[in-house]
Formats: sequence, C-alpha cells, structure tokens
Amino acid sequence: MRKQILFPLACVGMLMIAGQLMAQKGTVAPFRVGATTLNLGIGAGSEYRGDYYRAAFGMKAAVEWGLWHAGPGTISLGAETGASFSNGGYYYRDYRSRTAVVAMRSAWHYGWKVRGLDTYAGLSAGIGFHHYDYLNDRKYDYNEVIPVLGAFIGASYFVTPRFGFNAEAGYDITNFQVGVIFKLK
Repeated sequence: MRKQILFPLACVGMLMIAGQLMAQKGTVAPFRVGATTLNLGIGAGSEYRGDYYRAAFGMKAAVEWGLWHAGPGTISLGAETGASFSNGGYYYRDYRSRTAVVAMRSAWHYGWKVRGLDTYAGLSAGIGFHHYDYLNDRKYDYNEVIPVLGAFIGASYFVTPRFGFNAEAGYDITNFQVGVIFKLK
C-alpha cells in the first residue's frame, strides 16, 4: 500500500522540480531545423513474424536531424536500431524469438507552442535479422532477414535545453516505449 502512495507522490515531486528548472532556464524550444536529437527507450517490442508467444520486450535508439520546414513544423531524417525479444513456450519447449533491426526514419515534428514539448509522427523502413529456436524432440534453429516497415507517433518533453523524456507508440521496433532524449545540437 505504501508503494502505491509513494510512487505517485514521487512523480508529482519530480514534475514540480522539472517545472522549477524550466522556469529558471527560460524557454526550451522544441525540435527545429538544424537540431540533432538522440532518444533511447525501452518498452513492449513488436512481433514482426507473429511468433512471439509471450509479451515481447524491446529497446530502441534513434538519432534524428531536423532538415526542412514543413508548414508549422519540421521534417527530420534519421536512423534507428534496436531489438525485440520473447521467451516462452506455447506449443514448444524453450521457445525463443528475437529480431534485431536497422532502419531509416523520417518524422514531422510540431511543438504546439508549449514550452519544451515536441510531438511527432513518422515512418521507418529497414531490415530485420530474425532468429527463433525451440525444442520439440530435437533443437530447431532458424534465421532469416526480413523487410521491416514501421509507423509511429511520439512526444518528447524537454526539462532542460538538452535533456528530456520521451514516449513513443506505433508499429516500429517497439509498440510502446518510454525513455530519455538528448538534444545534441
């Protein structure tokens, strides 16, 4: 019971501290032309081949460069890499599946005139290195290279000019992830 009360109180406290930091630092601009960001996240991984028998775990790193103005927002190009993992046994014993992905991505970023907020939507395309193995009287091992297409939406909230928190959802390397974002330039 105490954990259920302490966790929300800790979150509220961190938000209040972040608000104070923002007030001291002035306006924190969202993603713009010329910006370079790196985001790192963990969450629920994507089931690329439909052979994940338990909830997949995923992690992703993405770097983006702001290149063009597009209406009230900015278009970015970048790269991402990550992986999804699942272990379990549905039909077979010791079933394991994992997919490592390398892809290019592009997104349209918009800040909604809210200090520190960057929202975005985008697409990705690349290749996945899929492996699965299991036991069924004997050990089976399979490897394949698969095309990977993705779509995602996300939001970043910068608490300082160079650091923030990030959440992303969609069908990409991860179905849902939370993490951190760094503005490198």
